[in-house]
Amino acid sequence: MTRAKTPPTPAEGSPYPRSVTDLIDRFARLPGIGRRSAERLAFHVLKSPGEEARALAGALTAVKERVRHCSVCFNLTDADPCPICADPRRDRGLVLVVEQPKDLIALEQTGLYHGVYHVLMGHVSPLDDIGPEDLTVAALLARLDDPAKNSGAEPVREVVLGLNPTLEGDGTALMLANEITRRGVTVSRLARGLPSGSQLEYANKAVLADAIAGRQPMG
Repeated sequence: MTRAKTPPTPAEGSPYPRSVTDLIDRFARLPGIGRRSAERLAFHVLKSPGEEARALAGALTAVKERVRHCSVCFNLTDADPCPICADPRRDRGLVLVVEQPKDLIALEQTGLYHGVYHVLMGHVSPLDDIGPEDLTVAALLARLDDPAKNSGAEPVREVVLGLNPTLEGDGTALMLANEITRRGVTVSRLARGLPSGSQLEYANKAVLADAIAGRQPMG
């Protein structure tokens, strides 16, 4: 005789079964997701076919197990080097420095930049106790010092600073410009078509296209 399944135990102080409450709690920890939104997401999962829920779980697992940083530019990738660094059609002597992978994606979507990138994974912020050693600055300078460490083992002739036009971004850009200029490499920065105080990820394609085309020398 088939044994009946034991129903999920309700969480203490919650009208939902414990497993549902746990799922809601997990969703509520995501940025921008409040408790009500978390409940809607949890009930969407509950109402979805089992295959869809398993596919979601599989995608989350795959992201954590397969996605890593490119050993050359530190972009997010599931292959090393990333497809941009590995593409022989890119201008590997031109390196555009950005703060985060999402900035790289925004610039790639313009379709107007054909060089390679370097992702700093943040910016220098003394108030937050974040210095150059906490970023990928050393790896960037190593690409300038040793062509073997750059994409395609090509020498870098120009570095474009595409940092966010904020106080911290400007300070980081100035520090990088000094280090890069000392190495005899041309330094430029994205034109100020980007409004001061904004973020690259929120700029539209036209603004980003103007910023790339109108980049200005530094130093």
